[in-house]
Amino acid sequence: MAIGGKRPVDEELQDYARLLVRAGFLDDAQMRAEVVSAIEAELPDVAVDAPILARAWLGGAAAQLRKDAALWPAETDHDRLQATFGECAEHQVPVLQGVEDHWSAKAELDRLAGEGRTPRGIAWFTAADVWHAIDQGMLEVNVWHGTTANVAPGDALLESVLSCLGRHGLAARFDEGRIEVSAHWQRRP
Repeated sequence: MAIGGKRPVDEELQDYARLLVRAGFLDDAQMRAEVVSAIEAELPDVAVDAPILARAWLGGAAAQLRKDAALWPAETDHDRLQATFGECAEHQVPVLQGVEDHWSAKAELDRLAGEGRTPRGIAWFTAADVWHAIDQGMLEVNVWHGTTANVAPGDALLESVLSCLGRHGLAARFDEGRIEVSAHWQRRP
C-alpha cells in the first residue's frame, strides 16, 4: 500500500532486488538472503512467502538485465570504469568497489601497512553509490591518500585520478570531497 504518494513497499523491494542484480556484487544466494530479509522486515504479512517472492523478483530482474545488456554498446561505462580502476591500482591507488563504508577503506590501508606496503592512495565507493550510477548515471568515488587524508582541489593524487578517468573516456569532477564520475553502471550479467 502506498502512503503519502510514495511507491508501495512491494515495489520498493522489487526495485531493491533489481539494484542488487545490476550492481553485481553478491552471488545468487547472498542476493536471495538480502531480499528475503528485507521482505520479512518490511512485509511481515507475507513473510512466509518471502523466499518465493525473492526468487521471482531476482529472476525477473536478471532476465531484464540480460535483455537490456543485449542492447548496450560493445564498451560500456562499466568497462571504462574497470579499466580506470585497474590503472589506478597499477599506480598504487587500489579501488574498493561496493564496500560498506569508509571503515572498509581504513581496514584495507591498515592491512597494506601491516604488510609494509602503504599505497599512494585508495579510492572507494559503496553499493548505494553504484545504485545511483545504475539509475542516474553518476558514480561518486571517494579518494584518500595512503594516510587516510582526503584529497583536495589542486592535490596531485586527485589530479592523477581525474586524469586517469579522462583517459578512459569518463567525464569527472571533484565536488564536496568526492569525485563525481558521469557513468552508468552497465555491468554485464
